[in-house]
Amino acid sequence: MKKQADELRAEYDLTQLKGCVRGKYAARAKQGTNIILLAPDVAEIFHDDASVNEALRTLIRMNSRKSQRLAA
Repeated sequence: MKKQADELRAEYDLTQLKGCVRGKYAARAKQGTNIILLAPDVAEIFHDDASVNEALRTLIRMNSRKSQRLAA
């Protein structure tokens, strides 16, 4: 396997970087994020999170009404 050349510029002095921690903010980022990947065919229809949420809320309302009718 061929070793890649180091592309870091000479003016970047890595010895000055102190206290770097890998993944320092990973837990904080996960708290406010709930990422769900859509299948490609679904993503063609729903282009943004608002349209997905609207469709899911509609299904929730429909299911709720159906459950209420069955309970009556």
